[in-house]
Amino acid sequence: MSDDPRDEIVEHLPALRAFALSLTRNGALADDMVQDSLVKAWTKIDSYQPGTNMRAWLFTILRNTYYSNRRKAGREVADVDGIHTASLSEKPAHDGRLQMNDFHIAFAKLNDEQREALILVGASGFSYEEAAEMCGVAIGTIKSRTNRARARLAELMHLDMDDALEMTDGATLAVISGNRTASVG
Repeated sequence: MSDDPRDEIVEHLPALRAFALSLTRNGALADDMVQDSLVKAWTKIDSYQPGTNMRAWLFTILRNTYYSNRRKAGREVADVDGIHTASLSEKPAHDGRLQMNDFHIAFAKLNDEQREALILVGASGFSYEEAAEMCGVAIGTIKSRTNRARARLAELMHLDMDDALEMTDGATLAVISGNRTASVG
């Protein structure tokens, strides 16, 4: 086993891309953001403290890159209607397609902080403490954002506690239910 932390970075690429994609909702932009984040991590690897959570460190870099890019995007033309983004990929037909579409629409209506909290705590499996540290806020703030976001998603999707969630995406199910071990049956 190598003592070089650079060797561990590759293990986190799928999670980084998923996080970037959920933030940007654009595959090409997500890939660019992950690449930018990896370049930053690689060049600043000396600031990483061995023995700490590499994944959290990388997610923090990616999150900061996302917000830096958003500030710079003020000069760019946005895909406000999502027409271009929607044309980039097509989810395969399956039983949960309508519910998944409803989820994506509802998820997009959450504010950035709530969406970010659900991604970190629900979909990415970080603890409240880790998510709070990455976002630079108190644990109670992350818990509040997560709970409010889940309640808002349920409201937007017209879900009651007794409603079955027939989604094929375990991460989405985890985001809504608050159960990190949620899986698809």
